[in-house]
Amino acid sequence: MTQAKTFPQDFPITQKWPAQHPDQIQLYSLPTPNGVKVSIMLEETGLAYEPHLVSFDTNDQMSPAFLSLNPNNKIPAVIDPKGPGGLPLALFESGAILLYLAEKTGKFIPQDAAGRYETIQWLMFQMGGIGPMFGQLGFFHKFAGKEYEDKRPRDRYVAESKRLLGVLEQRLAGRDWIMGEQYTIADIAIFPWVRNLVGFYEAGELVGFADFPNVKRVLEVFVVRPAVVKGLLIPKRG
Repeated sequence: MTQAKTFPQDFPITQKWPAQHPDQIQLYSLPTPNGVKVSIMLEETGLAYEPHLVSFDTNDQMSPAFLSLNPNNKIPAVIDPKGPGGLPLALFESGAILLYLAEKTGKFIPQDAAGRYETIQWLMFQMGGIGPMFGQLGFFHKFAGKEYEDKRPRDRYVAESKRLLGVLEQRLAGRDWIMGEQYTIADIAIFPWVRNLVGFYEAGELVGFADFPNVKRVLEVFVVRPAVVKGLLIPKRG
């Protein structure tokens, strides 16, 4: 039986990224759409945390230290020194981390069961649809896909991204946020990806972003939230 870890320092990852504040949540991440979900959530909740940059340029995500925390070699990952039962909790997968932090703090998720599950539904919508589809579109539009004469892969993801934006557009009609008046982890999960689609991926014209005024309206409100402004830059790139 593996001995339970009782301090963040007990985790091998801290050998590569030493914890200067082991009493705080340790965040291992990079400011990508998935990464900033968690930094934004931490800023929104006010929880104390210590960010560590996982650099893809040097393949940090493939290092034994990082793989000891996330065998799937993806950011973000966290260690909460004050997890359930007072013991450290290590987590990876941004959606799981958002849900954990929401339940830990009682913030950004409805307290009634129906509202909670509806929020989780939209969180899963981002994880299963928006993230993978927008990411593939970004690849085929901005990166290596530009070299392909056959545009069918790109066009496939363009069509699916438009469909997903249409789902969001309909949902946001007459609503301030995904869940209505309440800002939740669903918004924190979805809008970094929308921002990336029209910003970093430069695909706004390609998907006809102007045809989704409700999505555009909510994105504009999202990106000026103080916690979002700060979280989008965390961890700071070297």
